[in-house]
Amino acid sequence: MRSGNPTLKESTFLDLASGSVVSRDGEAMTLNGTVNKTGFLLLLTVLTAAFAWSQVEFGTDGRPQPGFGMYMWGGAIGGFVLALVTVFKKEWSPVTAPLYALVEGFFLGAISAMYNFIYEGIVLQAVMLTFGTLFALLFAYRSGLIKATENFKLGVVAATGGIALVYLATIALGFFGISIPLIHESGLIGIGFSLFVIVIAALNLVLDFDFIETGVEQGAPKYMEWYGAFGLMVTLVWLYLEFLRLLAKLQSRD
Repeated sequence: MRSGNPTLKESTFLDLASGSVVSRDGEAMTLNGTVNKTGFLLLLTVLTAAFAWSQVEFGTDGRPQPGFGMYMWGGAIGGFVLALVTVFKKEWSPVTAPLYALVEGFFLGAISAMYNFIYEGIVLQAVMLTFGTLFALLFAYRSGLIKATENFKLGVVAATGGIALVYLATIALGFFGISIPLIHESGLIGIGFSLFVIVIAALNLVLDFDFIETGVEQGAPKYMEWYGAFGLMVTLVWLYLEFLRLLAKLQSRD
């Protein structure tokens, strides 16, 4: 039972020492409960994203005005910290997951406003592609067209890890003014890389669906509904950002 999403892994629902389900008091995790909580987290994200979008401004030269950095970097760093807390203290997820959604919304609102300022209409396209992919993969998973077999899981996990290493290297090299050539540019290699990342992010949705369904079947604790919703949100945020990058590369070629 693996998931390429780093926030959803085998140790979440199972006690690795005994191989038994994590003990719980009271109600168990349900599919409907997880779906409802995912919708609630999406709503919180949209609310703060809309607020941040309305607050950020750009000058005639295209430079962001004061306040942009607060929403973008504050949201990015705050979201990262809350994500780590949620991963290591999953029993806190009923509190940390909504906080993550709120804070991440500030980041998404700011960066979306920037992309939309440069390429008008790109955000709506990215949102439609993200949710279109979500529902298409959900249909494929529920209908049995895509099955989360062991080899499938291993392949997606390996690819996700490789992408993570590339992004970490990009960040590290960026501190020294060095950029990895081609893959972040608008050439054919850059577009191909973005398409590859989007495919892997989308396949992570399949693993997340399987993981949540398995948790429900095993009777995971009720708070895991929040954790499952949080993990799905992480994948959706990643997928949305990758669609933004791809669309920006395509439009910059026009």
